Amino acid sequence: MDKFLLHQQVVKRLAEDLLQAEQAVRAAYETATHEENIAENKYDTLGLEAAYLATGLVRRTEAIRLALADWRKFRPHPYDARKGVQLGALVCLMDSGGQRQYLFLGPDGGSMKLDIGTQLVQVISSEAPLGWAMLGKFEGDEVSIEIGPLQKRFEVLRVH
Repeated sequence: MDKFLLHQQVVKRLAEDLLQAEQAVRAAYETATHEENIAENKYDTLGLEAAYLATGLVRRTEAIRLALADWRKFRPHPYDARKGVQLGALVCLMDSGGQRQYLFLGPDGGSMKLDIGTQLVQVISSEAPLGWAMLGKFEGDEVSIEIGPLQKRFEVLRVH
């Protein structure tokens, strides 16, 4: 599996998300400022609600913009077996039930699932609990995280 292709797909998806978020901001702003939505009484809150929505969408748009900038600067490096799992690693984990999953460890803000041929790859941040737990691990190591009252364990099968 090509990590550079994964990287390109994350950047493309974030750019698409940014475009959609910007369009949503414009629509919410237009609704909030449209003359038909001027409040006529204290119960007429459509304009106010649209303004709140626009404010939240602006924050979301800025978060996507920052994530996109980080992902554009990010360059995944080849796996270094002396360092173990690092940012940019593509990791195959197996849980206690024998289920395998592929994880691509990247900068913050790129959490998404990508279909690569017949393989599903989960993109996660090193700040995510599982991402943090994988840092520095090697093939054959065990990774464990707590999910509520449960302890989930995984084996690192392969790292690319």
